[in-house]
Amino acid sequence: MKNLYLALAIVGSVLPYVFFVQHFSAAGPGAVAFLAAAFATPVASGFTADLVISSLVFWTYMFAAGEDAPRPWVFIALNCLIGLSSALPAYLYWTLHTRAPQAAATA
Repeated sequence: MKNLYLALAIVGSVLPYVFFVQHFSAAGPGAVAFLAAAFATPVASGFTADLVISSLVFWTYMFAAGEDAPRPWVFIALNCLIGLSSALPAYLYWTLHTRAPQAAATA
């Protein structure tokens, strides 16, 4: 499962940038144009609202996860700079990656 999360984090990091590069090459690097495009149609608005709500749930989960969980700030940065498709599988990978040595040590 750990390797699947790593692969999904990589794909989730690369694929959004294919579309972001297309947008920024056409509209320039401005945040206003980006947000206007994110809410340009009712469908785009629905996807954007879903992403924002899902991201807030993810952030809340990370802060509530406790001391055994990875520090959330790196994954919040990934979420804001790339997207949830990168941050969530990266968080799940890192959680499994750091817990595996602990589980082996207690066995």
